[in-house]
Amino acid sequence: MTGSAAALLPLALSLVWLIAANVIAMFPSRDKHWRVAYVLIAVGVPILGWATWESGPVVGLLLLAAGASILRWPVVFFWRWLRRQAG
Repeated sequence: MTGSAAALLPLALSLVWLIAANVIAMFPSRDKHWRVAYVLIAVGVPILGWATWESGPVVGLLLLAAGASILRWPVVFFWRWLRRQAG
């Protein structure tokens, strides 16, 4: 694969991840989507790392912000946990 084509694959996978996360969020869930959030995190972190490696830190930070906006409650609870551990 050429350099630019290799950089497009992780970006395409990131876009698929973002669309899938939004579609999943539209359906009701008994556990408020926590099980799905864990799967999305487990799949999204390697994609994020790959996209950052191929496209640079600016793209990686943009994708991280997009993912955090979709999975905002796990991020909020993680932040609260960190604050409890520090204080």
